[in-house]
Amino acid sequence: MDATPPEPRLFANRWPEGIGPDGQPIHRERCTCFDQYRVHPRARVGFHGERQDTSSPGWLRLLALVEEAAADGREEFNPLVELSPQERRDVITLPASIGRLTAVKHLRLYGSNLVRIPPEIGAMTSLEEFSPYTSHRLHWFPYEITRCSKLVRSTVSTRSLFGNFKLRPPFPRLRTTGDSQSGGHLAALDPKRWGTTAISACSVCDGPVEASELHQRWISLVVATDVLPLLVNACSTACLAALPPGAAKHAPQPHIGGWDVAQPSADWA
Repeated sequence: MDATPPEPRLFANRWPEGIGPDGQPIHRERCTCFDQYRVHPRARVGFHGERQDTSSPGWLRLLALVEEAAADGREEFNPLVELSPQERRDVITLPASIGRLTAVKHLRLYGSNLVRIPPEIGAMTSLEEFSPYTSHRLHWFPYEITRCSKLVRSTVSTRSLFGNFKLRPPFPRLRTTGDSQSGGHLAALDPKRWGTTAISACSVCDGPVEASELHQRWISLVVATDVLPLLVNACSTACLAALPPGAAKHAPQPHIGGWDVAQPSADWA
């Protein structure tokens, strides 16, 4: 007697926000900073230079969503599902006001068009899970994310990260202390050169930063369940000295990036 075939098993879609109303994947900007599938140790990498258009419909809608989440104390914040495909493309960073989301335990940013995360994420003190999965233009994170002491789970597309263990793309070379191209102040920076449009506080001690004393460094650390490349904006050599060693199988010390930084070989080969 033939056995009854088993019932097909259905799996829930963990990332429904990646599918549009027509059932097709939502279009995202393509990133060409470096090959995310093949090893190119001398790839020409750099920061994304886009600036957030603060008058765009997507940005204005995001600001309203943050205010709603702060007011109702929700524990999961998944703003992209509330935006149209075009509005999602408008958003290349998050507003500083995310620091007000102190009740949020899970921040979902699946398939975003983000190129940077603001340091204010460090004020999300209840954050336990961070999911920017398939955000392929997001290559690094602010060191301030290490202040999220409850963060234990993450879902990150690691092939998209500077220095990732699968491909070892290089890190952009950082500017040196007192670089005149900062214009002597840190409130209006070129993101293509500095990674951000402004630096208001030290990543380590949260104190003020003078342009002449700014020390930028890269460090790769275990954050939740992934090793993330973190950008440090330190106010002094003392704060640099307070940084921990890098994660195992990554550059052991904080560094300024560039091709000459010694990284272990990509482990896939």
